[in-house]
Amino acid sequence: MVLIKIENLSKVYNTSAVPVQALKNINIEFEKGEFTAIVGPSGSGKTTFLNMIGGLDRPTEGEITVNGIKLSALKGSKLVEYRLHHIGFVFQAYNLIPVFTALENVEFIMLLQGVPKEERQRRAKELLHAVGLADRMHNRPGQLSGGQQQRVAVARALASRPQFVLADEPTANLDSKSADDLLDLMEKLNRDFNMTFIFSTHDARVIRRARRVVTLCDGMVEKDKTT
Repeated sequence: MVLIKIENLSKVYNTSAVPVQALKNINIEFEKGEFTAIVGPSGSGKTTFLNMIGGLDRPTEGEITVNGIKLSALKGSKLVEYRLHHIGFVFQAYNLIPVFTALENVEFIMLLQGVPKEERQRRAKELLHAVGLADRMHNRPGQLSGGQQQRVAVARALASRPQFVLADEPTANLDSKSADDLLDLMEKLNRDFNMTFIFSTHDARVIRRARRVVTLCDGMVEKDKTT
C-alpha cells in the first residue's frame, strides 16, 4: 500500500542574492511499514525533504500525496491538523518543553488532540515505560541525559498514534548504547505495529538497519536501494 507519493518535487530558496535549489524534480513513493533511511552529504536536501513530507515547508513545484490527501490542498488549520494527527516528528534537537516533565511532554500532543486526561496519562505512561523511562517520567528535560531526552521525544512522537514517523538525525547526539537502544525500540514498533519510519541520517548504525536506503545528492535521488 502506497502511503506517500511524491511527484516532480522541487524546492528553491530565494533568501539570498543567489537562489538555492534544495530539491530538484524528485519522484518517489513510500509504502506503509517501511523502515527507510534518507542519506547523502550535508546540503544534499535531506532535512528539506523531510520537512516537505511533514508539511513544515512548501514545495516550489510538485505534489506530495499522503494516504490520498494532497498536501497542496491543506491550508492553515487543516495543515496543522494534518501534522497533529498523521505524523510523529523526532528532531535532532529534541524540541522538548523545558518546564514540562517527561510525562507532560509526552502528554502535550494528546492534549492538543483533545484526548481526555485519564486516557492521555495512561498512554503517556505506557510509552515512557516502553522507552525505558518509567522511573524518570517526573523529571524535566534538564534532569535527563541526551539519550533519555531523545527517548522522551520518540515517546512523544508516538503518542499521537501517527501514520508515520519522520526522524531527522535521531541518533546524532547519542552515544553508541543509547543509539542502539533507540533503534531497537523503533525496529520493534515497526515490526509489531507496521509503523512507518523515514529517517534522514549520516549515521552508519541507522543505515545498516534500514531496509531501504535512498541517497540524495544535490537535491536529487541518486540511488534507491532496498536491502
